[in-house]
Amino acid sequence: METLCLKSPVGDITLFCEDAKIVALDWGRGVDAPRTSNNPVLNQGAEALKAYFQTGTEAFEDLPLAPHGSPFQQRVWQQMRAIGSGQVKTYGQIAKVLTSSPRAVGNACGANPIPILIPCHRIVGGSSLGGYSGDGGLDTKRTLLRLEGYL
Repeated sequence: METLCLKSPVGDITLFCEDAKIVALDWGRGVDAPRTSNNPVLNQGAEALKAYFQTGTEAFEDLPLAPHGSPFQQRVWQQMRAIGSGQVKTYGQIAKVLTSSPRAVGNACGANPIPILIPCHRIVGGSSLGGYSGDGGLDTKRTLLRLEGYL
């Protein structure tokens, strides 16, 4: 698996690529994660993230993503990808579409291996921001939602 680390407003983040698809994004810099790469998929992901952090809008739809997860998690993540920058949906709204429970949607959010690119930060509680499993927790979620102009 190839990796690429980049600096961001929410700290160092590392992209992971397998079979020409991004499979994970993690906070921090892995011991062997380089800051440059010859991998076109990793470079495309890094450029899309840099543009996102500069503008608050995203162009992630063309990124080849292949998150590992259950069929239900995949359906939740697909719903997340449909939420535009600066918009949110509640766990309950997603649950209703999938004929599921808000808790199950929350669990799928927490299992999202490609945060930001699959925007789990855009899922909120009915009366609160909900949670965020990325590094920095709710502070990171607030930062991302502010960047997008939601907060």
